[in-house]
Amino acid sequence: MKKILVVGCAGQIGTELTLTLRKIYGADNVIASDIHLPEKCGNGPSEILDVTDRARLETVVNRYGIDAIVNLAAILSATGEKNPMLAWNVNMNGLINVLECAREHKMKQVLTPSSIAAFGPGTPLNNTPQETVLHPSTMYGITKVAGELLGDYYVNKYGLDVRGLRYPGIISNEALPGGGTTDYAVAIYYDAIKFGKYSCFVKEDTRLPMMYMPDCLKATIDLMQADFSQLKHHSDFNVGAMSFSAGDLAASIKKYIPGFEIEYKPDFRQLIADSWPNSVDDTAAREEWGWKPDYDLDAMTRDMLSVLGEKHKNGLI
Repeated sequence: MKKILVVGCAGQIGTELTLTLRKIYGADNVIASDIHLPEKCGNGPSEILDVTDRARLETVVNRYGIDAIVNLAAILSATGEKNPMLAWNVNMNGLINVLECAREHKMKQVLTPSSIAAFGPGTPLNNTPQETVLHPSTMYGITKVAGELLGDYYVNKYGLDVRGLRYPGIISNEALPGGGTTDYAVAIYYDAIKFGKYSCFVKEDTRLPMMYMPDCLKATIDLMQADFSQLKHHSDFNVGAMSFSAGDLAASIKKYIPGFEIEYKPDFRQLIADSWPNSVDDTAAREEWGWKPDYDLDAMTRDMLSVLGEKHKNGLI
């Protein structure tokens, strides 16, 4: 890959992934794009781009000679339930634009992530298998299942190298939550530092697969760099790192902030969380491209609180 276009660079993952890719491939070789450009993309080319605008996508691809696309543009689960048609338009029509553009330009690779939202009622909750029931209850999840199928279709029909991984909840100390059901696992750290308390929108015993951002970046790049000939799966890899309940998360924070207080006030996002797995089986990712996480819950908590504590001290949050 010589020129990589990151679509959706302003999102929680996109801001950090863009910077990481620029360190690996060179700042001028990674083009950041979104409908609004963030301040944290660092040095390097950037473009205003709405993924649903095919003509604009073509313009950017031709301008830079793009040969790989990372498509992170998406309307997430909670936001998508408030505006399902927007979620469909961005998540599906945007993906079709990316895939068709990549096919026509004979690109080397498309990475388009999926999510644990692809699962739903009927899916085994514990150690959810790679191959299992996909019956999501949200528009976001529906688009992710369709996206997985489309990715594999383009692999088999056109020989296009399409890759994807089912992200669990992603926790970051750089980017704020972006309208997802697992946002509580990020917001809780910010509120712990700023206020010493948090009101959680899921129940104490709600358990979900989670991943710290450094592991998320590692998984994404490891998959991008994997030998295509060694992949038996393509657009739907389960990836796991840790699994914990909201109560476990609060208990981990209390180890370092003993006076931390939490209350639980479940809202509409509880039903979404209840439809997702407690943990996933990521054997395929481990066997096919060597996936292995670095962080557990307490290691993540120590790092999150340390980084956010410094930011708060300096008036940055």
